[in-house]
Amino acid sequence: MIAYMSILDELEAARKASGLTQAELAERAGVNRMTVGRLEAGLDPRLSTLQELARTLGLELMLVPRELRPAIDDFVRAGGRLMAQPAGVGAPKSVVDLLAVPEPAPGKSR
Repeated sequence: MIAYMSILDELEAARKASGLTQAELAERAGVNRMTVGRLEAGLDPRLSTLQELARTLGLELMLVPRELRPAIDDFVRAGGRLMAQPAGVGAPKSVVDLLAVPEPAPGKSR
């Protein structure tokens, strides 16, 4: 149950971080606003609903073998760097670095 609630909590946090209301997320995902509200209240959502809301928020649901979960958590906490991977100038970019797209300076376009 903990992982299940974690998914629901993550989706709600992603919605709020995106500045979307429940109604706006529902419209973009093609579901009813009440569906989003029920999901955030912890009521039993359908997997297809979870997938669609996640995709709308730029996320993906992923199944991970239980024995690999600690290693994946460590990887994410390390900022997407492998163990012993150096940080700093000349170091290979981490997964997090590769995914982060810096905002252009004011007055400049991408």
